[in-house]
Amino acid sequence: MKGNILTPAGWVFGEIHAGPDGRIERIDGVPATPDGNDAPYVLPGFVDLLNHGGGGKDFMDGEAAVPAILRAHARFGTTSLLGSTMTAPPEVLLPALQGLGRASRARPPGAARMLGVHLEGPYINPGKLGAQPDAPAIATPGQLEQYLDAAPIRVVTLAPELPGHLDIIRTLAARGVRVQLGHTLGTYEDGVAALEAGASGFTHLFNAMTPLQHRAPGMVAAALAHAEFAELIPDLLHVHPGAIRAALRAIPRLYAVTDATAAAGMPDGVYHLGSQTVYKSDGSVRLADGTLAGSALTMDQALRNFVAIGLDLADAARRVSLYPAQYLGLTDRGALAAGCWADVVVLDRALSVRSVYVEGECCVDHAQYLRKVTETR
Repeated sequence: MKGNILTPAGWVFGEIHAGPDGRIERIDGVPATPDGNDAPYVLPGFVDLLNHGGGGKDFMDGEAAVPAILRAHARFGTTSLLGSTMTAPPEVLLPALQGLGRASRARPPGAARMLGVHLEGPYINPGKLGAQPDAPAIATPGQLEQYLDAAPIRVVTLAPELPGHLDIIRTLAARGVRVQLGHTLGTYEDGVAALEAGASGFTHLFNAMTPLQHRAPGMVAAALAHAEFAELIPDLLHVHPGAIRAALRAIPRLYAVTDATAAAGMPDGVYHLGSQTVYKSDGSVRLADGTLAGSALTMDQALRNFVAIGLDLADAARRVSLYPAQYLGLTDRGALAAGCWADVVVLDRALSVRSVYVEGECCVDHAQYLRKVTETR
């Protein structure tokens, strides 16, 4: 793990040393300007907090699908993630959560770490389903307790304007669960009330929420005016670059998510997103009617897209690693420093992934792969 290393104190030209426990013991090096040499970039591993699947598999498929998803995203630099659910009736959702709970207990070899679950549905507004199945529900304490017992749920998306949901926000926040506002027809005032009740984020900002209008500022304005954190899908399809730039100026720790589906890392074709059939073509994933349905985005491409719209590499890197880790309250991921997990992504000068380490294990070595390909020609 040698090269231009992005540390909390800035760029260092040197080497990372990891211990047998998978944590960083020390970083040897000297302050450097990464553009002053041809060495690779060494960044903190990417942290994805909204991810429905990849490698042809969906998290709603249950426990058996998880290793393939975690390995698929590790190829693109994601070293830890939340497995995200889709809206479904309890008889479908509860067994899926139980499977994800079991799967999250250990990290498969060669794979990203599953940090827990993002419960994206079913507590959403039926008028803002987006690509979510038509099975929304009002949250009740009893049902929510079942779900929380089934899996380590770290994030819950809900529509705050639905009856009783402000009390649910207070309950979840008191338990340390991050509550995000999304799939909502709520007003600006609903958003502010939810933040005051303990909500702390916004799910795929701009998408599936009331837009900003000057006399009806909507949920988007609540985020832009008050949020410290919010997630956004920077595939340049879900959100225009101009809107991304506006959010970057307004929200200090705006961070990327992929909202990836089973189609991520796969060729064009037919896949599924929960109970929905989706179609990947020309970089997008859509329902049959053309509605965007998650994405085929990977976190390395999210990083490159941030750079393409004008962010410097260090800022872009924070938005795919440090800020999502901070949002979950993690102090040992999303940064390269002594004591942190050795979650590391090595990029070449074109910002393509060359190797990936998860908790000190080399899970991906594209340079080695390319050497093997060359040797067999």
